[in-house]
Amino acid sequence: MKYEKVIGLEVHAELSTETKIFCSCKNEFGSDQNTNVCPVCLSMPGMLPVLNRKVVEYGVRAGIALGCDIPNFSKMDRKNYTYPDLSKSYQISQFEFPLCKRGCVEIDVDGQTRKIGITRIHIEEDAGKLLHQSGYSRVDYNRGGVPLIEIVTEPDLRSAEEVKVFLESIKANLEFIGVSDCKMQEGSLRCDVNISVRPESQKEFGTRAELKNLNSFSAIFRAIDYESNRQIDVLESGEKVMQETRRWDDTQGKSYPMRDKEEAHDYRYFPDPDLVPIYLEDNEIQDIRDSMPELPAAKKQRYIGEFSLSDYDASILTNSKFTAEYFEQCVLQYPNPKAVCNYIMVDLLKMLNESGMEASQIPVPAGDLCGLLKLLEDGVVNSSVGKQVFEEMFKTGKPPEQIVEEKGLKQIDDTDAIHELVLRIIRDNPKPAADYRSGNAKAMTFFVGQVMKATNGKANPKTVNELVKKELDG
Repeated sequence: MKYEKVIGLEVHAELSTETKIFCSCKNEFGSDQNTNVCPVCLSMPGMLPVLNRKVVEYGVRAGIALGCDIPNFSKMDRKNYTYPDLSKSYQISQFEFPLCKRGCVEIDVDGQTRKIGITRIHIEEDAGKLLHQSGYSRVDYNRGGVPLIEIVTEPDLRSAEEVKVFLESIKANLEFIGVSDCKMQEGSLRCDVNISVRPESQKEFGTRAELKNLNSFSAIFRAIDYESNRQIDVLESGEKVMQETRRWDDTQGKSYPMRDKEEAHDYRYFPDPDLVPIYLEDNEIQDIRDSMPELPAAKKQRYIGEFSLSDYDASILTNSKFTAEYFEQCVLQYPNPKAVCNYIMVDLLKMLNESGMEASQIPVPAGDLCGLLKLLEDGVVNSSVGKQVFEEMFKTGKPPEQIVEEKGLKQIDDTDAIHELVLRIIRDNPKPAADYRSGNAKAMTFFVGQVMKATNGKANPKTVNELVKKELDG
């Protein structure tokens, strides 16, 4: 029997405000433990929260970017549960009246456009962080009170690939509008996955499990495949899937039961009596809407029209705010969009990936990449040497002109010197020469390769090919 995955997401993004959601403590990653805390975020008796207005604005910006309705009224609620990192034994969140609702994100997967519904986006406070050591645990409350938005989707996703593309779209949108840095390695972007399976012909949803502890796109991808296969195995064996929350262990590549899956009534939501409702006038919402920057989807279409880039190239460039900004900085200085795009996609992104770096950490200034492209255009270096120069630029931060000078990488254009080298190599290798003259055209590549090797890749490839062919044909 064939089964279909049914997936919904709960995406948590930390907002990049200067202070926390209900107090004036710094919202800062990496500080010493329990240094960004105060009586409010430590829940000392009698301390009252005050809502950070910037959190509301950032939440509305996220809602607009993801096509949500922005109601005039919303309110804060208490979500009751007990856990060591939650100092109050309740979390201030939103339930019945969220800040944003009924949105939609379009994704393209395998040439098909899919619309993924956004049920709601609400604002809430983050909990602290448990630090486990041998024999005991401690809590760092620096993260307690950090502002979050939670983006809850409809169960519209049907594969791990769709989830990956959707999350990349969410990440790009949040980066572009400047509300979150979305650094998954720092916990700024986290995701819980609700997944069930059902026979392909069945309309009703199966029993779902919630997967937690997913801190990278690759972990999410693996967890979805594992959990869907686990549920199929359970059904095929004649048993029932349990509704539960499961913890993903990325090292083991398995999920483990944590607890029964909670429903909304388990949290006993009720309005927070210490916080007034949120009223947004139409003109306030419109002001935020008018201040929105160009979003990834619009930028992608502009790149296709203005720079004649392919749909694929434009998609990759606009998948991150930082690659898009870098591309535009380069094009201003070197107005050859396709050449700039190729170097970013083929060389820069490859080296970022190999180095484990984010697009926000690009170590090569836009002006230096443009300098390298100008050296290539002027024939100072050839394409293979250009790649060597770029790798050195990436590793050392040196400008291309300095690297070419220090390493003696200028292209050899001396036709007489190249001709003499071609003659010697053909004379020293009679068999490949005879093969070529017997009709094996591929034998020519041997001689070209030998000339390039003898010149450390610095000979003009066009000149080498012309001279090799001339001598072999002669």
